[in-house]
Amino acid sequence: MSAILSADDLNDFINPGIACIKPVETLPKQQPAANGNPYEVTTEEKVHADQPPPASISLTDCLACSGCVTSAEAVLVSLQSHSEVLDTLDNYKELQIPQASRAGANGTLNGFSGLADGEKVFVASVSPQTRASLAATYGVSERETGNMISQLLSGPYGLRAGGKHGSGFTWVLDTNVMREVALVAAAEEAQQALNAPTGDLKKPVLTSACPGWICYAEKTHPHILPHLSKLKSPQALTGTLVKSVLARKLGIAPENVWHLAVMPCFDKKLEASRGELTSHTWHGQDGEAIRDVDCVITARELLMLAESRNVSFPCLPRTAISSQFAPAFPDPAINRFLFGRRKQLKRARDAANSEIGTSGGYLHHVLATQQALHPGSSLRIHRGRNADVSDYSVVSANGKEIFKAARYYGFRNIQNLVRRLKPAKASRLPGAARKPGGARKPGGGAAAAGEGDYAYVEVMACPGGCTNGGGQIKVGDVATLRQVGGTGIENGSVEQEMLPAQREWLAMVDEAYWSAGSDELDPADEDGDVDMDDGLSRETAGPDVDVVDGVDRRRVKDLLNHWSAVTGAELSKLVCTTYRAVESDIGKEKSEGSEMEKVSALAVAAGGGW
Repeated sequence: MSAILSADDLNDFINPGIACIKPVETLPKQQPAANGNPYEVTTEEKVHADQPPPASISLTDCLACSGCVTSAEAVLVSLQSHSEVLDTLDNYKELQIPQASRAGANGTLNGFSGLADGEKVFVASVSPQTRASLAATYGVSERETGNMISQLLSGPYGLRAGGKHGSGFTWVLDTNVMREVALVAAAEEAQQALNAPTGDLKKPVLTSACPGWICYAEKTHPHILPHLSKLKSPQALTGTLVKSVLARKLGIAPENVWHLAVMPCFDKKLEASRGELTSHTWHGQDGEAIRDVDCVITARELLMLAESRNVSFPCLPRTAISSQFAPAFPDPAINRFLFGRRKQLKRARDAANSEIGTSGGYLHHVLATQQALHPGSSLRIHRGRNADVSDYSVVSANGKEIFKAARYYGFRNIQNLVRRLKPAKASRLPGAARKPGGARKPGGGAAAAGEGDYAYVEVMACPGGCTNGGGQIKVGDVATLRQVGGTGIENGSVEQEMLPAQREWLAMVDEAYWSAGSDELDPADEDGDVDMDDGLSRETAGPDVDVVDGVDRRRVKDLLNHWSAVTGAELSKLVCTTYRAVESDIGKEKSEGSEMEKVSALAVAAGGGW
């Protein structure tokens, strides 16, 4: 829905939809010309309406809106942009974390003097899809791109080189780490729904990591909400982890930890603004609700961030950042989990990876877990009517179908899915049989199997998955970015290059996505890579380690238990979220001032306003 949208593409005038909750009070004034006859009947042709001023609509207004879904992606927030990042770094000093501090008896760091006025801890998390987009743009590996992003956010040649206080980000995290947590939890959730289909979570379980899909479901298909996975996305999990652990270990309030997420999708800004993803969930209801993710920017906005500080992104060092600018995370176990080296197999762009996809691999991990639970089973794949629809079956050695799942990408396909999952309607005629509420099912492909038979469905709003997110670099921008970065220039003239088509460009981004871990280790990465006694399982602990699809499930579960113990919060409050149906107010009687009060309340809750 937001694949062609960016902050640059929007002017300052937006036509509000009929369901927009924020009223526009500037109506055209219908007055006759001043020099006209006062007794003359004025016709419509002679009425000259003044041009209304631009309508100002913020994200808060959008979340309050119960109308069209596309406006929620179209209206971007001035509060979540590269400008907000720069303003925050200029308004607050970076809290200095001691290099070798360890927790004392009271749980906080030894030798840590505490937080001074005007200081914050800055933490950033970066998605692999963002790194892939920038890697394809500048012709470098995904690993080198990750180092360049760290150099920009934390290194001496990036944001720290300018600004009022020279502040930068103390830690730059890879959301792939918390993705492992999401994958393990997703497999457990799918198994739970399979064993107890009448529980709180209905079968099939639908993934909830895509905020555009969640916004669509909440506003248009409330019958889908019981099917949605209760798990937080990797972005939200990372935000909860850093704020809950740092608040406890540093003895500071969650509001003093500022978390930036670099994501492939503009809809992630909507996710960060959800009232369910705040400190009230895991820190108690006292005080103001603090967002788990304070700001979300995309790959394109990351380049704007560098440009605003006169930093040439492609000229940044491609080596890992020095340990001088990257202190250890206060908790040794979590530090090892976040930054410890993982064994990664070289993965080419092959058919197997195509089945995993570039949206986190939820479906693939769930299927791999089911196969691990049933030795000797095999996987059958049936293609749907297009490349974004497929269904999968785990079949036992004797041919019995054990587990059935599917993939639905793109809103055209998602609409078919949700209609077919609609509960049956009772006929108004006496004695008549109940008729299905869904639409007609076309024959052939994945649809013929019946969506109700699925145990798990991976749903993403963007066709092709997350590497095709709206915030990614577009093929039309590649030539300009390379020229600005100093590449493609020979003998003072710009070298003309043939740009690939959009489909070929997406294939290049996917290739960069799968290049993660395939390049040689950087010698600089050897610094600080020591074996800590973190109390978690090791991938080399022995043959009894529960490793599925390269993810050590036992180690992830140990991390979750440790996280809960450190923060004193229930595990369900740390990793789970909730959803709510958004009902339309169109045609309903409203008390005077109710609309404005609703918007104002949401503005306060979201930490912004208009």
